[in-house]
Amino acid sequence: MDVPSEERIACIECDLLVQVGELRGGQRAGCPRCGKTLTAPAADGLTRPLAFALAAVVLLVAANSFPFLELKAKGLDQVMTLPRTAIELYREGYATLAVLVLGPIVGIPAMMLATMLALIVPIRRRLRAPWLVPAGRLLFFLSPWSMVEVFVIGVLVSLVKIGAMASVVLGISFWAYVGFAVCFTASLSSLDRLELWREIEACAS
Repeated sequence: MDVPSEERIACIECDLLVQVGELRGGQRAGCPRCGKTLTAPAADGLTRPLAFALAAVVLLVAANSFPFLELKAKGLDQVMTLPRTAIELYREGYATLAVLVLGPIVGIPAMMLATMLALIVPIRRRLRAPWLVPAGRLLFFLSPWSMVEVFVIGVLVSLVKIGAMASVVLGISFWAYVGFAVCFTASLSSLDRLELWREIEACAS
């Protein structure tokens, strides 16, 4: 499918429709009203988002498989894992809170990573897959609901307060999740929305 020389794209910040022409690797197109970057195609295409997404998958699995924190205070020793946090809330009768806690920090990011892989792999292999358009819409719909960075910052702030009351030992899961947060954020930031939809349309044609 031939890509038109100019396309209209809506700014995600101010909703202004902007005409965007052909860009080369390293060039950027910005919104004339608010200055938000609209598109910045990379020379390596989808290679970088795919690499970061695969690394994020491995780190997310590790983050849910090992102890996250170990608290020691007055002879008591408590080990916490990410899944156990939601399980304990569910056992106490807070099923909704358990979903709200684990969903934005594990569930939704996992869905986004699976969606990214379901998009990038067929596109790179030039395969016509019927799920490309719905998957693209799902990816950008879920993006505002991911709270990965917020969770990491919240944990760091909590550690400062808890450290005055108990001895805190950071587990493998904590460092794995921090690495996951970095790779997850990098995979999304390196995925250009306009270029992705162009690739989806090319595979669908």
